[in-house]
Amino acid sequence: MVNAQKKGFTLIELLVVLGIIALLLTLAVPRYFPSVDKTKETILADNLRNTRAVIDQFYGDTGRYPESLEQLVEKKYLRALPVDPITERTDSWQLLPPEDPAQGGIADIKSGAPGNDKSGRPYSEW
Repeated sequence: MVNAQKKGFTLIELLVVLGIIALLLTLAVPRYFPSVDKTKETILADNLRNTRAVIDQFYGDTGRYPESLEQLVEKKYLRALPVDPITERTDSWQLLPPEDPAQGGIADIKSGAPGNDKSGRPYSEW
């Protein structure tokens, strides 16, 4: 008669592995979420800088500001509408008109995201 041992893990072995995984997660998770927030803020600043540059290019080419962000896409100044990474939407931007309304519809753009950045400055002031 052959003594057949059952292969597998004991409950203690599984608990030890789960404990090690939990320990590693307690070290990794607190570092992960702040880096995600920092990345979103970096992307927001980059999107604002690029969109403002495109608005200025449009003004330089046409002598007036665009009527909408969609006009920048139609005229091929932008490939697509920029995404606000904080709200994860393309329609949450605050569009600021020029001082003279006859010059167009959008002279500047700001984030429409609620809340503040890491330094306490509201996103709407970016």
